[in-house]
Amino acid sequence: MTTYSADDLHGDWEFKIVRGNTRVFGRSSTLHRLLQEEAQAGWTMVEKFDDQRIRFKRPRQASLHDAQLPPGVDPYRVHFGMPPLAFVLLMVAVLLALTMGIMALINFLIPGS
Repeated sequence: MTTYSADDLHGDWEFKIVRGNTRVFGRSSTLHRLLQEEAQAGWTMVEKFDDQRIRFKRPRQASLHDAQLPPGVDPYRVHFGMPPLAFVLLMVAVLLALTMGIMALINFLIPGS
């Protein structure tokens, strides 16, 4: 992983890591969309850790323009895609549906079980 340079540490920079629930940044179209959205608030990509995490930086002065950003643009978002709680609830629902489906199949194949 890229280390911070002396300029990064002594300069007037802000850093953040944007995460996805799944490996969404493996798709170039999704990565390109993220980079465009973050650029609106002055963020530039420093490093792609993997297909779920990307590090960004921007000059601290860029925050002075945050009030002029388009509606819905959060310059400090750290998550991309479905909110984590919604993702967990979706996964639980899928697992419950699969479990119920398997149990129904077993009852159909082995009556009285």
